[in-house]
Amino acid sequence: MMNQDKAISIFERARKFAACDDVEVILAATRSSLTRFANNYIHQNVAEDGVLISVRTTFDGKTARATTNKTDDDSLKRALRSAEMLTRVQEQDPEMPPMAGFQNAVEADRPSRYFEATARATPEERAETVGKMVEVAKRHGIVAAGIYSTGESFEAILNSRGLSAFHRQTMAEASITMMADKTGSSGWQKLNAPDKSSLDPEVLAETAAQKAVDSADPKELGPGRYTVILEPSAVLDLMGFMFYDFGAQAVLDERSFLNGRTGTRLFGENISIFEDAYHPLQAGTMHDGEGIPRQRVTLVEHGVIRNLVFSRASAAKMKGSPLAAGLSDIQPTGHGFPLPNEIGDAPMNIVFSGPAPGEEKTVEQMIAETERGVLVTRLWYIREVEPFEKILTGMTRDGTFLVENGRIQHGIRNFRFNQSLVETLQKVDSMGEPRRASGEESFDMVVPAMKVRDFNFTEVTRF
Repeated sequence: MMNQDKAISIFERARKFAACDDVEVILAATRSSLTRFANNYIHQNVAEDGVLISVRTTFDGKTARATTNKTDDDSLKRALRSAEMLTRVQEQDPEMPPMAGFQNAVEADRPSRYFEATARATPEERAETVGKMVEVAKRHGIVAAGIYSTGESFEAILNSRGLSAFHRQTMAEASITMMADKTGSSGWQKLNAPDKSSLDPEVLAETAAQKAVDSADPKELGPGRYTVILEPSAVLDLMGFMFYDFGAQAVLDERSFLNGRTGTRLFGENISIFEDAYHPLQAGTMHDGEGIPRQRVTLVEHGVIRNLVFSRASAAKMKGSPLAAGLSDIQPTGHGFPLPNEIGDAPMNIVFSGPAPGEEKTVEQMIAETERGVLVTRLWYIREVEPFEKILTGMTRDGTFLVENGRIQHGIRNFRFNQSLVETLQKVDSMGEPRRASGEESFDMVVPAMKVRDFNFTEVTRF
């Protein structure tokens, strides 16, 4: 597996071959293994070990990059020559910052995200874990399908101006879908974490199985506006559609739903959102694509849009822009993507603040306090309909239930929804304790379950 010494050696060799003003090397190495199962049987075990090297060069205000997946001298030379050739034919970019120099990382504040037991997990261990999930399915008389994976990764960015940043991480993930053959009902759960011991796939399987059993023979409920209880995975997949708008470049380009709204109260007072790469439930690098250390940023405070995240270029442009009105702090925050890019910047480690201690509600408590509503396990096939109010359309899936008189009554056929994210975060009545959640439509976040008024279901599906 790649390590810091090997990464430095690769960079020094690449630098020796360079004939440009400055050179940058981004290196990503992964080693991952996955066990896949369906119909209560393991049918595939795969392993992948790879490396990707991205080389960026600069000449006189121009930049470009080229990639290779080999580390020998000839491959590095070819990547350098390709990047240099591409750089020479680019237009000059007067707003492009020079490559960053040495950065001071706060080592004491960097959580460890590498766990030896996760990195060294064997096929036999994964098979044993899958066996436990399948046994849950058999006990309920249903069938299971899904994956269990483990792996490790190493990332590095180095340049000729003295910058070097490294990140080492492991990751385990379990995803399971339970299907009841006779009724066509289903249940689903998914979770990942750097430390596999913090996952309990058997509990995930039991939850998914219970949802499949309880949603058997779903009844039809007419479309309309309902109180909904969104489990964390459903919250995550909705919220993921708004966070690229918290990048300063999106506001500068006037393609963000936050244009004209920074500094104003947009959401309910119970909504506070942070960007925090150092949170113990988060994962990923603690530097951005330019090698700048990530900072904690308050994005939303009691419903008020407080700040954006910035790359070095977007911070410089924002300081001279009238669009800066309402922002509390404008400086590079370590959220830029590797240059050159068209996106600019975005928060990638979202953490929702929960209610005050003692005011959190479990999903069970939310159900008990609901006279009539809908419990939603997860959402899928989500697409943006209107960008300024963030109106999304999509469907419920794998466990949708009618709640009446404080109890789950029965499964219901899935809905299509058309719902504004802005309105959603204005009508949150209660929340659970934030937890790390996984979905299928967005990146992982730390989010709570939410009980939301007037969620707009527009159609009923056939299943």
